[in-house]
Amino acid sequence: MERKISLSGIKPTGTPHLGNYLGLIKPGLELAQTYKALYFIADYHGLTTVRDGKEFERMTYDVAAVWLALGMNPEEVIFFRQSDVPELFELTWILACFTAKGLLNRAHAYKAAVDINVKAERDPDEGINAGLYTYPVLMAADILLYGSHIVPVGEDQRQHIEITRDIAMAFNNNYGEILVIPEAFIQPSVATIPGIDGRKMSKSYDNVIPIFAPASQVRKRVMGIVTDSRPPEQPKNPDEDNIFNIYRHFALPEEVEAMRQKYLRGGFGYGEVKQELFNVLERNFDAARNRYEAFSKDRAYLEKMLLDGAERARAMGAPLMRKVRKAVGVRFNR
Repeated sequence: MERKISLSGIKPTGTPHLGNYLGLIKPGLELAQTYKALYFIADYHGLTTVRDGKEFERMTYDVAAVWLALGMNPEEVIFFRQSDVPELFELTWILACFTAKGLLNRAHAYKAAVDINVKAERDPDEGINAGLYTYPVLMAADILLYGSHIVPVGEDQRQHIEITRDIAMAFNNNYGEILVIPEAFIQPSVATIPGIDGRKMSKSYDNVIPIFAPASQVRKRVMGIVTDSRPPEQPKNPDEDNIFNIYRHFALPEEVEAMRQKYLRGGFGYGEVKQELFNVLERNFDAARNRYEAFSKDRAYLEKMLLDGAERARAMGAPLMRKVRKAVGVRFNR
């Protein structure tokens, strides 16, 4: 029986952080054991915010190096750059013609940008580009072109999968069962990873712990994690603590249980557990950091890998595009 398809994408808008790893990279790599896996660098998505071409290119290669360093095998999966698949953008336009404007009005990223403007007493759409507004349509094309069955995402991305499903069903209602209706794959334990300020870990909040920053920078970020003001001798609830809620994802099970008991007993300072968290992160990522640095220096290899992956991705999406073109009545024999 042919394996079902899993698809994961990440924007090249800064070095990936622990939230990216737990919510996307780690589950994506695990799913490759049982699914046919596609991983892509969503560079055109990043154009909604990045305006420095050279830095954008650097960050694109950076993401490729990160996936390789963390264990992705380009021989076993399809790994590619979004912009190398032109059919994707043709499909985006076709899907846009089946996307209700109300869906885009309710998209979280657009609504959040509007809310910021309204609170600042500016025009609601000030500074909002059409790319941000139509972002969910491009994301739908990313997913639907390859017949993806599941998409590992964080809880904050669930809405995008729901919009994709709505778009696909609108198309299928008109032309028949051509597009696969995907499902979101969300692991409840990593649905939301706290950042150093307690909010969801996000580059936009500048509260992230980068995966492959130098050890001194990682330690500085860890030591900056916000805690409450309870004195060392007082017992603490581990499930309400930002440090523990990061630590539990990277420590061994017996270490997590020992740390939990330490919280419940009290008699320690937060600086102590921050140091333990840093030690665990170094244990997990030190060797991968060395691989990342090596891959980052070999752009020729990264470029060849991305182009090879794009060729495989295009071949995989070609049958679907022929069906879509034929269904809508445009030239389809190419």
